[in-house]
Amino acid sequence: MDRKVVLITGTNSGFGWLTAQSVAALGHKVYATMRDTSGKNAEKAKTLEQMENITVLDVSLTDEQSVNTAFNKIIAAEGTIDVLVNNAGISMFGVAETATPADLQHMLDVNTVAPWRLMKLALPFMRKQSEGLIINVSSGWGRFSAPLSTVYASSKFALEGLSEGLHYELRSSGVDVAIIQPGAFPTEMSQKLAVGADPSVSNDYQAIADLPDKMFTALGEIFEKGKPNPQDVADAVVKLINTPQGQRPLRTVVDQSTGHIVEAANEAVASQYTKVLTAFGMQGLLV
Repeated sequence: MDRKVVLITGTNSGFGWLTAQSVAALGHKVYATMRDTSGKNAEKAKTLEQMENITVLDVSLTDEQSVNTAFNKIIAAEGTIDVLVNNAGISMFGVAETATPADLQHMLDVNTVAPWRLMKLALPFMRKQSEGLIINVSSGWGRFSAPLSTVYASSKFALEGLSEGLHYELRSSGVDVAIIQPGAFPTEMSQKLAVGADPSVSNDYQAIADLPDKMFTALGEIFEKGKPNPQDVADAVVKLINTPQGQRPLRTVVDQSTGHIVEAANEAVASQYTKVLTAFGMQGLLV
C-alpha cells in the first residue's frame, strides 16, 4: 500500500475524530485540523498527537491566513498532498426566517467556502502528480432541504454543487472528487445545534410549532432502533481511499435507517444528469 498524505478537517470530535484514527491506522500520514488546540480542544489534540502517523494542526477554517499557514506546513514537510477530507461543519436548527444574513453567511463560510479554500490549495499539487482524492462530507440534507434545517441544507446543497461539477471537470486529470452523505448520527455536532439570531418571527409560525417535537421524537426512534455508529462514516472514507483511482463513486450514502431514500434520489438525478451533459455536448466527461 502506498503511503498517502491525508488532510482531515474537524478532527476534535465525531466523524473527523474517528476518521483520523482509522486512516492513520492504515499507515497513511494524517494531518488532523481543529481549533483551539491549547484551550478547549487541548486534550483531544494531545490524544491524537500521541498516535502514530498523526500530526495535529491548529486551524481556523474561516481564517485564510490560518489555513494557508497550516497548508504550507504540510507541503514543507511532505512536498504534496494526496487526500483532502473536508469533514468540519456546523449545523443550525429552527425556522429559516429566524436566521439573519450574518447567520447564513457564517453557515456558508464554514460549510462551503472553507472546503473550497482547501480544495483550491490542494488541487494544483494533485493535478501535478496526476492523482489525488477530495472527499467532501455532505449530508442527506444535501439532497433534501428539510423544514427546520433549511439554512444548514442550503450550505450542503452548495457543497454538493461544487463537488458534482468538479467530479467531472477533474476526471481527465487523475483527481477524484467524492461526496459522503451521512444520515443522522449521535455526534457532538447533532447535539450542538445553533439557532437563528432573530427569534422575533418565531411566534408567526405557530402552525408548525409542533414540528421540532415530532422531528426529535422521530430522531430518537432512529437512534434507538438503528443505533447508527459514526464509525461507519470513517469506514466509508477508508473505503474511498482504498478504491482504485477513477473507480470511486461520486456519492456514498452512509445511513442504514433512511439512506435508501437518499440513494433513490441520487440514482434518479444521476440518470437525468447524464442526459443534461449529453444535451450540452459534454458526454465525453461521463466515460
